[in-house]
Amino acid sequence: MMAIIDIVGPVFLVVAVGYFSVRIGLFPAAGVSGLIAFVNTFATPCLLFRAMLTVDFATAFHPAYLASFYAGAFVAFAIGVLAARTVFRRRPGESVVFGFAAYFSNTVLLGLPIVHRAYGEEALPLIYTIIGLHAPILMSFGMVMMELARRDAEPLGRALLGAAKRVATNPLLIGIMLGLLTNLSGLELPEVLDAATQTMALAVLPAALFGLGGALNEYKLQESWGQAVAAAGLKLVLHPALVLLATHYLFHLPWELVRVAVVTAAMPSGLNVYIFATFYKRATDVAANTVLIATVMAVATISLWLVVLDRLAPV
Repeated sequence: MMAIIDIVGPVFLVVAVGYFSVRIGLFPAAGVSGLIAFVNTFATPCLLFRAMLTVDFATAFHPAYLASFYAGAFVAFAIGVLAARTVFRRRPGESVVFGFAAYFSNTVLLGLPIVHRAYGEEALPLIYTIIGLHAPILMSFGMVMMELARRDAEPLGRALLGAAKRVATNPLLIGIMLGLLTNLSGLELPEVLDAATQTMALAVLPAALFGLGGALNEYKLQESWGQAVAAAGLKLVLHPALVLLATHYLFHLPWELVRVAVVTAAMPSGLNVYIFATFYKRATDVAANTVLIATVMAVATISLWLVVLDRLAPV
């Protein structure tokens, strides 16, 4: 148990420092959004760019590995939408937000540091491949589903075109593609570019965790906390359980793939859930509460998943 605390504790301690620094005024609340924008738009693309320079394609881009993660996500989304419509009587657009909260993981701000601390540098290329597809696939799918669900939707063709543009201009995907092209070309990175991207990449983990903690000050529990707990449960329990079933029991993948896929799926709902809800002005209460509750619950649930994976690991 102490080993699990050593993995999870430092990560959430930095999150707590960010939260209380903003809470008591040591760090300006107005600066949090800029810090997170720096992480997502500049630092993380540099990190992914460098990761792709030496990636082992045979290991990292495993079809069954990626299919397991995203199939689990889409099942969680479908169950979330169904629960929102039938149990909580939410409208169609609001139900899409509920499903989005149940399947969109915090892969960058929490996933990267926890996988790194749990399984070391050699596990990072595996989570990078999930991160590279995560926002383009899940954000685009969520947008299309919302356009189909909401009554004031624009034509489907325009919605699909807009989703395609957002995918093509996604900084994370751009960083990955540039790294892959450099890798495949065999070109050696100039020293000045190598040093600059490495410096940017080193900023990702501390800035991401501190920024996440600061951002949590924006969320307050409201009447929809029960719905948020349900969405958080789908994200923290159902999604990783489905991924474990698929990777380990269905596809019998190597254990290093199984554990990274499951731990990444066990991450709480990401900040993009709230951004998505506010963009469409649907179920913002559920989105905000889910991000807050899922992040707090994740301290326990991620620890539990690490214990489960440790017990299941081949001798």
